[in-house]
Amino acid sequence: MPDSPKLSGNDRRYERWRWQIFAVTWLAYAGFYLTRKSFSVAKIELAMPDVMGLSKGDMSWMDGANSLAYAVGQFAWGMMGDKFGTRIVVLVGMLLSVIVAMLAGASNVALALGICLAVQGLAQASGWAPLAKNMGEFFSRRERGRVMGWWCTNYAFGGFIATVLAGQAVKWGGTWRYAFWVPALALVLIGVLFVFFQRNRPEDVGLPSIEQYHGEPEAVVAADGSPTQEPEGSWKIVGAVLRNRMVLLLAAVYFLVKPTRYLILYWSPVYVNERLGTGTAESGMLGSMFDLAGPVGTLAGGYLSDRMFQSRRMPVGVIALLSLAILMMGFQYLPLTKAAIGAGLFAAGFLVFIPDSLLSGTAAIDFGTKKGASTASGIVNGCGSIGQIIGVTLPGWVGRFLAEGREIWNPIFFGLGLALALAGLLLVPHWNRVPSEAKPPAPK
Repeated sequence: MPDSPKLSGNDRRYERWRWQIFAVTWLAYAGFYLTRKSFSVAKIELAMPDVMGLSKGDMSWMDGANSLAYAVGQFAWGMMGDKFGTRIVVLVGMLLSVIVAMLAGASNVALALGICLAVQGLAQASGWAPLAKNMGEFFSRRERGRVMGWWCTNYAFGGFIATVLAGQAVKWGGTWRYAFWVPALALVLIGVLFVFFQRNRPEDVGLPSIEQYHGEPEAVVAADGSPTQEPEGSWKIVGAVLRNRMVLLLAAVYFLVKPTRYLILYWSPVYVNERLGTGTAESGMLGSMFDLAGPVGTLAGGYLSDRMFQSRRMPVGVIALLSLAILMMGFQYLPLTKAAIGAGLFAAGFLVFIPDSLLSGTAAIDFGTKKGASTASGIVNGCGSIGQIIGVTLPGWVGRFLAEGREIWNPIFFGLGLALALAGLLLVPHWNRVPSEAKPPAPK
């Protein structure tokens, strides 16, 4: 096979492919949210006695099954992404998601719906890690922070669009079933676009690797490894990532971070209502300040890590985590006004999305390398998803252990603050850590 052509760092064809991959992978991950949010919207009707009569307990175990399957799937699909490539894994996951969504919309009993939601969690897990790998193939480390900052806006916008679409689908169709069916059809269209416009690597379209294009040394998983010893699509690279201490550290830190994000995401309206006595709509509006800050945080973290810290991710992560830890421990002391609580939630969203996007996206690609990025992202996000389960169930567990009528939010926020402080401290020794680079060949 002839060598790939040498190109300058601003070749028009190469740049077109890079931003085409950015767009189609961004759309693909946002598209997964279409079938992920259906159940949330359908819950209102499914609780009605003349529909399915689901209780909050029924819905909780369904959400739990979905989250557990999602966590398990992250580990499995991550390794498959490195072994078989992004294209196959994502398309299989999309197809499975569409089929299960159609079956969920046709369900008439709780058990069938619950099984569908569990399988949907498994299908949803096929998206993040392989798509992150795809980005690593087309964007180099020196630019990856800011590019991934923009790319990570997909889950914020995807969740918003999915909720609106599912709600409108129910309104148009007159039944909760359309909350599953219409988003599934939309995901089919996205899958078709993915088939036509996505490719796994620059080499697949006759272009040189991103390292050659940008004149960068290729990163390796093992400090004493070389690109030839770490071949693309081999179980050897998967095993090397599974043994990589930095990837395992990122996974442990993300496990400590994710409970804060998901507790606030799921429970902020309830917290606002209890603290301020606001109604449902106003509580939801104030709670959305957390979501609104998400894209701002991902962009800020990416740009700061690239521009201020020369593509080192740990300094930005440490600063954000320790700042967030202080905010969480002091959250209960904010003035009981709408402005103060809203500003506090916005600040929390800004700070938590910085390490969230850097750990689960950029740093996982950096230290897993483009060859092992899917496995690394799967490990990091799988551990984070376990933390997510803890976060969404914390109010129930804390309320059960405390005496009747006791305030639950003080111990919850203090505990989250401790976890975040520990996460930040675990990263401090790695302040200047960057991926290992391939050693230049010995002179002949």
